[in-house]
Amino acid sequence: MHLHSLDAWQHEHDFSTSAEVKAERRTRWVVYLTLVTMVIELTAGWLTGSMALLADGWHMGSHAAALGLSVFAYGLARRWAKNPRFTFGTGKIPTLAGYSSALLLGLGALWMLVESISRLFQPIEIRYADAMLVACLGLVVNLVSAWILAQGGGHHHGHGHDHGHAHDYHSPGAEHKDHNLRAAYLHVLADAMTSLLAIAALGAGMLFGWGFLDPVMGMVGAALIGSWSWNLARDSARSLLDAEDHREIATRIHTAIEAEPDVAIADLHLWRIGAASRACILSLVTHEPRPVEEYKQRLRSIPGLDHLTIEVHQCRDERCLGRAPVKGSLSAYHP
Repeated sequence: MHLHSLDAWQHEHDFSTSAEVKAERRTRWVVYLTLVTMVIELTAGWLTGSMALLADGWHMGSHAAALGLSVFAYGLARRWAKNPRFTFGTGKIPTLAGYSSALLLGLGALWMLVESISRLFQPIEIRYADAMLVACLGLVVNLVSAWILAQGGGHHHGHGHDHGHAHDYHSPGAEHKDHNLRAAYLHVLADAMTSLLAIAALGAGMLFGWGFLDPVMGMVGAALIGSWSWNLARDSARSLLDAEDHREIATRIHTAIEAEPDVAIADLHLWRIGAASRACILSLVTHEPRPVEEYKQRLRSIPGLDHLTIEVHQCRDERCLGRAPVKGSLSAYHP
């Protein structure tokens, strides 16, 4: 066999999707919008002497830095996609950025909580007109940013391959989990929620003199943002540690492979390697082994299995296909 004939059985490990390219572009536009708003607020704050505008301007700067992390992660994943040091590609770089953003979001929520409690016991004078202007501006900017990030589209795989070890089973119906985009969206949503709560509190303060509502709304916002941060950190950490729940896909694999009574799955490993891609190692047992391609064909209808390895073991014992709970049930896979 000539070496060049192996090309048909080899493939790149670039599991990025067109949806991630679009997400990177949208996130970059949000960063630009945030930076422009920051400059406007800092300039206006300096010219008018408004500390509220200056404070929110610097807040917008930290906001742009957090969103910039998402853009940076997309860029790294794309740049290193062909680097062989990444065994299963760079699909988890955006997930790592999403986890880092969740931590930053959590720290922001903690700061809001501490600051709100401090102001509840030691109230400060509020310049309602300036504060209301900042809150309204922030709400508009963040709602526009959220709208930009929410503009989705179809996601399709960027490559195809077919060989004896794995095959590209990706289809538009594959589940798509982009923790990086979710982190960026939660950042702007958290800011929008903070602005909305601030507007409500400032309105009540202007009309009824209820200054205490400002720190109270801050604590409510901190609790809500903290909850979002925890959920994002939990989900992205599970993906990073290959501990996601793949029971639905595992069930479909069992159904497809064990359609014949003489075939049983002995071991099944599933883990995510991209926003819409999973790797799978499948070990099956049968008395009459068939070509690997035949077993792969049974799994073609399952979307997102983009790196598949199948081991076929011949059993010479009549009892080897006994349906033990660990071998033939939904729990017969290792996440």
